[in-house]
Amino acid sequence: MEILNIPLSQLTFAQKFGLMEAIWDDLDRDEKIIESPPWHEKILKDREKALAAGKATVSDWEEAKIRIRRNVS
Repeated sequence: MEILNIPLSQLTFAQKFGLMEAIWDDLDRDEKIIESPPWHEKILKDREKALAAGKATVSDWEEAKIRIRRNVS
């Protein structure tokens, strides 16, 4: 594995966010080899219950990314 030496302190927030998004996209390609920790299932079930009870809402991921970028830029 190649180790990257990136001066994170010199990157803008938008660059850091873009880098993080690229890492997540890369990890997503190998999702079958990544095991979720046990606590993650509990959180997902809690969120499903909240959604079913009308106590939570969902957003389209592309819309959410736009909203996040707008709020942090």
